[in-house]
Amino acid sequence: MRPLEPAGWKTAFAWIAAIALSVLFLASGLWKITDPQSAAMRMSQALVPESWSLTAAVAFGIVETVSGVFVLVPRFRRWGAILTGLLLLAFLGWFAIHYAALRGADCSCFPWIKRVVGPGFFIGDGLLLLLTAAAGLWSKPPASPRTAALIFAAVAVFAGVSYGVDAAHQTGTRAPAAITVDGRPYSLQHGRIFLFFFNPECRHCIDAGKSMSQLDWGDTRVVAIPVEEPQYSVQFLQMTGLKANVSSDFAELKQVFGFSGYPSGVALLNGRQKALLTQFEGSEPAAALKRLGFVY
Repeated sequence: MRPLEPAGWKTAFAWIAAIALSVLFLASGLWKITDPQSAAMRMSQALVPESWSLTAAVAFGIVETVSGVFVLVPRFRRWGAILTGLLLLAFLGWFAIHYAALRGADCSCFPWIKRVVGPGFFIGDGLLLLLTAAAGLWSKPPASPRTAALIFAAVAVFAGVSYGVDAAHQTGTRAPAAITVDGRPYSLQHGRIFLFFFNPECRHCIDAGKSMSQLDWGDTRVVAIPVEEPQYSVQFLQMTGLKANVSSDFAELKQVFGFSGYPSGVALLNGRQKALLTQFEGSEPAAALKRLGFVY
């Protein structure tokens, strides 16, 4: 006997739920795949260990993108609903475990959706879980596992290529000839210079500043660029003990090097970018700076 088809209104609601989930997860997944450094930065701000944040960003980007495709295609919808449900449960579990530390913080789950961690966050993701259940239960049994596997592989290859292009773009970029530092023109064309992007009120930035203040910078010059709250830059340097000059040219530097969030840094050698540093936890960025020859 053929399985009973869902009632018309159930089918219609399943389509609505599937479209909404697809838009949300495709936007989130493609953003993580095409801008993994920014995604990794948001994940570290959500207390994901920085050593795992980049890997997690790419992995979640692949699964979210595949989920968004699957849930939109009727023959894959049930599999897509299962994946989106597992992702939502993972997000809810993580923020529940770290609720005390993250309460009131911006949620980093999905781009462009401004939410803070609190009761409303859990209610919102709970409603998404209901949409996931409707899309999965009121859909046809899944089919074509081979095609589904090919889609998954294609997304993974796309993610790998995108990451390679992003990594290549982050080296060799020519810095501006000069910027304004402490109110005066400051050349970026000679020697080793480390540009440190920070927010004076960011806890991770404060910890990073204190850690870097203990390093032997030798002849490397450090230029601190406040992304927000520039009026507190001097207090930040005094509190952390980081010896640096301050530049207000964030907008110009962002256009040249891009921006993945804070804390982050750009290592310059004779006016060209050697590396983008986004890991500021544990042995980083000291280990990376030592490999580059920027600290001893």
